[in-house]
Amino acid sequence: MNTFTPELSVLKNAAPKQFEEREQTMSRQIVADNNIVLFVGQHMTAPEFEAAGYKCFFAQDFNTAQITMEQLQSVFRRKPGVIIYRSHTEDQKGFNAWHEYLKKEVCYSCIPFFLYVDAEEITPEMKAAVKKYTFIDEIITAKCLSKLPSKISFISKFKQLNTYPPLTVVNGKKIRPKRTFNAVLKRTFDITVASSLLIAASPLLLLIAIIIKFESKGPIFYAARRAGKNYRVFKFYKFRTMIADADKKLQQLQHLNQYKGSGGPVFYKVSNDPRITRFGAFLRNTSLDELPQLFNVLKGDMSLVGNRPLPLYEASTLTTDEWAQRFLAPAGITGLWQISKRGKKDMSVEERIALDIDYSKLHSFTYDMWIMANTPKALIQKDNV
Repeated sequence: MNTFTPELSVLKNAAPKQFEEREQTMSRQIVADNNIVLFVGQHMTAPEFEAAGYKCFFAQDFNTAQITMEQLQSVFRRKPGVIIYRSHTEDQKGFNAWHEYLKKEVCYSCIPFFLYVDAEEITPEMKAAVKKYTFIDEIITAKCLSKLPSKISFISKFKQLNTYPPLTVVNGKKIRPKRTFNAVLKRTFDITVASSLLIAASPLLLLIAIIIKFESKGPIFYAARRAGKNYRVFKFYKFRTMIADADKKLQQLQHLNQYKGSGGPVFYKVSNDPRITRFGAFLRNTSLDELPQLFNVLKGDMSLVGNRPLPLYEASTLTTDEWAQRFLAPAGITGLWQISKRGKKDMSVEERIALDIDYSKLHSFTYDMWIMANTPKALIQKDNV
């Protein structure tokens, strides 16, 4: 496997001509691939990365890794495409060092960061550490390495957009969004209404939970990662309306996808999805499955009104300048798309995104109130989608 050591500073102490030749050779190799993986901790081999065109650097610890990244930047104007850190849960000092460094060096915080462990080492303590240190994207094992190159660009894109969200352009000038009076009013309204609805609907929530549990095996709630405003990823909650492991059967139903063959952005929707349970169909038709999202509203992940947060496989296809504007608006339970097109089979991908973009341009507290006033008649839909 072609690898480079992190001791770039040693080369600078060599004869100038020798260093220049070595530097030019390494620079050509790095520029040609433009893919660098930085392994930190125990040395490991990963032929999957070599096959994918990555150049691998190795560092013993955080301090060496920091020097390596800074020298790569200063000498070759390159950053690692991914950091794979091999450590243990008791290494709190190492985790804290990475946390402080990535918080300070924003340009490096966009790099996908994976924690590598042996399969038998994935403990509750390790999972707790990952929750605490949010810069860690995933825990991976040797079995994950073959699929990892395809995930790196995806995670990198999301972290870039989350760190450097798209700017609103007005009269040719780029403007960063500011917290306005409308935003404060919207958040106050969200907290007040969401908390009141949760208290009032608590008996109904309990009844729904009991029926779901008795009808089919599986959890009461469906939780999935979704992309909201500025591509921020959060855990999205609904009442489970499908059979257990429904996500694993998604590929088997691709031929039923209403958006199949539309080209461009990828959305997924099946009319009368066979994975939906009998009670789940009732919950969807009455939109009662959406009630747990009130917890997302209280947490600040979503608003009562906004653009729907998207599954990551859908959001990953909407990162171009043409489509990214829909992520400038808050994520919401109801929105312009729901009251305009919900349940209609003839809606195209372009129509759906256009409505989201329209909302991102027009949204205000007054506009939200108009959408909420028109939401009740859209709650009962004819088609099970």
